Amino acid sequence: MKYSKLSLAKQAISHKGFVKKIPDIFRMVKMWKSGSYITNSIDIILPLLGLIYVISPIDLLPDFALPILGVLDDFAVLSITIPKLIKEVDKFLLWEAEVKYSDEPPKIIDAKIVK
Repeated sequence: MKYSKLSLAKQAISHKGFVKKIPDIFRMVKMWKSGSYITNSIDIILPLLGLIYVISPIDLLPDFALPILGVLDDFAVLSITIPKLIKEVDKFLLWEAEVKYSDEPPKIIDAKIVK
């Protein structure tokens, strides 16, 4: 089975509702940039850089030169990036709900989603 960036992107998109959270990601970044949503910049920037790395044609380990290793580095970046981004979006959604439905300022420092 031949792996490519396209198949890796399809696997990443199918990760636990990632597609449903894409509008939330854009809203989170917009509110973070405007200063409304305050969080560690690294928690937003690193996952976004990871996604850009996987999408971009420039690789540390090129897919054409090292076919298996080239795909593995993309897969490793995705396996770290997607869960981190989903966690940050979940924290943002909790913050957003508290802002919307509470009269007091939000006090969510860190959130953990429990199933």
